[in-house]
Amino acid sequence: MADESFDVIVIGAGPGGYVCAIRAAQLGLKVACVEKRPTLGGTCLNVGCIPSKALLQSSEKFSEAKGALAAHGITLGEVGLDLARMQARKAEVVKANVSGIEFLFKKNKVTWLKGAGRIAGPGRVAVDGSEYATKHIVIATGSESMPLAGVEVDEKRIVTSTGGLELDAVPGHLVVIGAGVIGLELGSVWRRLGAAVTVIEYLDRIVPGTDAETATAFQRILARQGLKFKLSTKVTAAKAGPDGVTLTIEPAKGGAAAEVTADVVLLSIGRRPHTEGLGLAEAGVAADERGRVRTDARYATNVAGIWAIGDCITGPMLAHKAEEEGVAVAELIAGQHGHVNYEAIPGVVYTWPELATVGATEEELKARGTAYKVGKFPFTANGRARAMGSTDGFVKILADAETDRILGAHIIGPDAGTLIAELVLAIEFKASAEDIARTSHAHPSLNEAVKEAALAVDGRALHI
Repeated sequence: MADESFDVIVIGAGPGGYVCAIRAAQLGLKVACVEKRPTLGGTCLNVGCIPSKALLQSSEKFSEAKGALAAHGITLGEVGLDLARMQARKAEVVKANVSGIEFLFKKNKVTWLKGAGRIAGPGRVAVDGSEYATKHIVIATGSESMPLAGVEVDEKRIVTSTGGLELDAVPGHLVVIGAGVIGLELGSVWRRLGAAVTVIEYLDRIVPGTDAETATAFQRILARQGLKFKLSTKVTAAKAGPDGVTLTIEPAKGGAAAEVTADVVLLSIGRRPHTEGLGLAEAGVAADERGRVRTDARYATNVAGIWAIGDCITGPMLAHKAEEEGVAVAELIAGQHGHVNYEAIPGVVYTWPELATVGATEEELKARGTAYKVGKFPFTANGRARAMGSTDGFVKILADAETDRILGAHIIGPDAGTLIAELVLAIEFKASAEDIARTSHAHPSLNEAVKEAALAVDGRALHI
């Protein structure tokens, strides 16, 4: 006999899971959400997106106070770092966010089932000794840091993003393994606070998967900020000792090994689906070769009544992608027509300047054989960026050569993560570069760089 029955039980209260639960409840369904953490919000709110952005913001202010403010005529005395207070503020930000999710659960009458969830059979979910009946199960268990052979994480000397957010002292030398979003963001935090930072990447470029020209320019900017890069290099071992960590590295394509020493090593080579202990195999739920839950285009697994979303299925591991899928699944379960346009899912690296991207890269368009036009506009020619003293980067728009429809957009620059929203909307509504170009943009604003890039697609930018 089940302890209680529900229309929907969502396993996992990260961005995908909690949004799915709230939307399903809004649609009149009786909903429960299982979460084993003592707080809601999953990795993103607790040890990922939110705390990292808090430290990024604090470290940027510290960096400004150390030197950048002088250019504005603001002089300060000796600038000190209170890392304990900075970490405490980060914790306060996290607490406010996770408490907010708990409030939303109460507001929408979503039941929080506290504990580890497991699929006990068709229409049954077990949570720490109790069993609940449900018509629908949504798997939203997220992801975990990818391990690397020869590198044993202790979250003290050799850390994942979790430990990298909790350091109680600025390391003299931080080595980051992996030049993706997490590595570059946390590398930037500790570089601003005074660490020497070396980023080691197996591939021959940073931020894999992004537009190559944009990635190259982004690397140059980060290098000017003091980040050092060892590309086409693999780490084969890392040995922690009382005084730090010794890494063994060698060229990715073979060659002589060498050693690098560090005070702290951040392992950030990617993430993998977190489904251990969920009972997927016992329930007959199929997974692919990378451990991701297999779903069809409507997020249904091969077992009737079981759905999956977010990091544990195919696609980019992004919180907002999981949220959109959570809404779509809730609406599909309720008999509506949920849908996600994956061409209009932005990606952002929250360094300074930021890197934001949506849609196709030049490399992807070339591979498809799609004829396209490019419009670029640098922030050095944008009045607001000059006034801010933030002129690094550019806006790049890729449009179909025949129809002028926007196919992709890539921005390096101040507030790029905000600026990209206009171009995400343009892709969602199949707008053309001409549509953006003929839309009035406030002056002086950073957004004018987007308009100018759209004008540049047709060779008629006004300010370059």
